[in-house]
Amino acid sequence: MAVSSSRLALGAAATLLASALGANLYAHGNVTTQAVDTSKLPDIGDALLTKNPYRGNPVAIKIGESAYGQNCARCHGLDAISGGIAPDLRYLDKGEAGDEWYMERFHKGAVRDGKVYMPAMGDTLGQKAGWAIRSWLDTKHQE
Repeated sequence: MAVSSSRLALGAAATLLASALGANLYAHGNVTTQAVDTSKLPDIGDALLTKNPYRGNPVAIKIGESAYGQNCARCHGLDAISGGIAPDLRYLDKGEAGDEWYMERFHKGAVRDGKVYMPAMGDTLGQKAGWAIRSWLDTKHQE
């Protein structure tokens, strides 16, 4: 009984402290994205694409693996294997079937009830990085 009371008191204290400091509380956490060097990838223009132009491109896959590790792994897990915090991205629809949904989420993020569950990455990382990450995720796909 003492353990539950201690945990409850600790949780209440943390909530009170965050409120007192005026901290922004995010379901996702306050995340700073890491830049991705996509200069070795072919230009794809500014119009948002709905199909991955880099699918199967070994350079894109390598860039995507690094970009994923820097920007996605903290929530979606190392090697795209989720520990339960965020969806396991190995189970995304593979190929063109999942491209449009993936980029929609990549660009706009996910917000529910005013809580950020996934930050929008599109404006920060750019479309080329998004497709590179998608290319790498395709190599991790599982049924």
